[in-house]
Amino acid sequence: MAPKAALLCAALLLPATALAQGKVRYDEDWSQLADPAQRTGAWTERFKYIPLGDEAYLTTGVELRVRSEAYRGNLWGDLSDDQATWVRALPYADLHVAKTRVFVQPIAAYATGIEGPVDQTRVDLLQAFAETTLTAKGASLTLRAGRQMMPLGSERLVGTRYGPNVPLAFDGWRAIVRSGSASLSLLAAQPVAPGPDSFDDRRSRTKQLWGAYLTTSGLELYYLGYRNRAADWGGRQGRELRHSFGARWFGEHGGTHWNVEGVAQRGRFAGGTIGAWTLATEIGRRFPGPIEPDATLRISIASGDKNPHDKRLGTFNALFPKGKYFGELSPIGPYNIISANPQISAALAKDWSASLAAMAYWRFSRGDGIYDVPGNLIRTGDGAAARFIGKQAEAVLSWQATPELELSASLSAFAPGAFIRETGPHRTIAMLGFESEFRF
Repeated sequence: MAPKAALLCAALLLPATALAQGKVRYDEDWSQLADPAQRTGAWTERFKYIPLGDEAYLTTGVELRVRSEAYRGNLWGDLSDDQATWVRALPYADLHVAKTRVFVQPIAAYATGIEGPVDQTRVDLLQAFAETTLTAKGASLTLRAGRQMMPLGSERLVGTRYGPNVPLAFDGWRAIVRSGSASLSLLAAQPVAPGPDSFDDRRSRTKQLWGAYLTTSGLELYYLGYRNRAADWGGRQGRELRHSFGARWFGEHGGTHWNVEGVAQRGRFAGGTIGAWTLATEIGRRFPGPIEPDATLRISIASGDKNPHDKRLGTFNALFPKGKYFGELSPIGPYNIISANPQISAALAKDWSASLAAMAYWRFSRGDGIYDVPGNLIRTGDGAAARFIGKQAEAVLSWQATPELELSASLSAFAPGAFIRETGPHRTIAMLGFESEFRF
């Protein structure tokens, strides 16, 4: 289907959210508005702190998003050219009574021109949980149970899937211990699978997640356990039990910022063993000046399976990663891959910002294929010797029109490499996207 200019232009005119990917509303704290001296007079403050009596108040808000994308050469020609529009609304209410709170966030998500579980769930319950916090001697323990989004660290393994239309939530519990700058999170949950109709989202019957996540100043250490009773890797089906042991080092000093994360995975799949790993590095520099340019280089490696016919699986599993993993156009995900991604961003003028990025991708293992972000195999490695998948360029322009409203446009192109040419259709993918976001 050819792009529809009217729909693309309309996406710029409708409000949505300025919420950054990965941000969850329950982390917001508006308790300071109890002091009239802390109020600025912004019209949103009347909704952020509604007193209900001694030690009780209510916070409300909403975020609305409209996004439209037009594709040519979709998935290098494996899919037809098309155009799609996503619309979603995420109101929420956060009730605090002393050290106890109840957080509720419904969702209304609709799509045209595309069908899939992450595109449309109609009206449902995205989050609903209760928590209580106990404090003693400068430390605190928060106990939370119910349906919740659970972004962990840089969201390489557990994210909110915020880029697609239906974010990812989990049903389960979480205990968070905080002391000074350190926190330890213990969790056990099942992902929520969106249904095509209203009020039919259900926890997964096949997947489970549990683990421990320790965060200190500039360092994170974690263990995540994962079980999938209906896993599929390279056409092989079976039960998957995977243990991920990870560490992340991050920080900023003198304008230089860095983020390095490594994960080793062990376990069992379909009667065999698992041995996989990933290493992701990011280093950047912010420069002073009127436009404050920021230059960043990201290099990532994720292992693949060397021999699909033996009983050892070497493909790294990203579990529940963030939605737009390598940018606005992400046809491939972090499995069996080597990627290099230089990027420069800048503040062009008041309320305007832009970024330019380039990406190049190679297969890590010639015995394995390539996967999309959720982990579905999209091109097998059978009969292909080439490693080079392709190269990509992307430009994004954003305008913060008001404190609540952001408008953005993105243009991406993915030119196929030797591996894509060897394994099927090999058109260049072009994507034009428009998004408007409103949030308070």
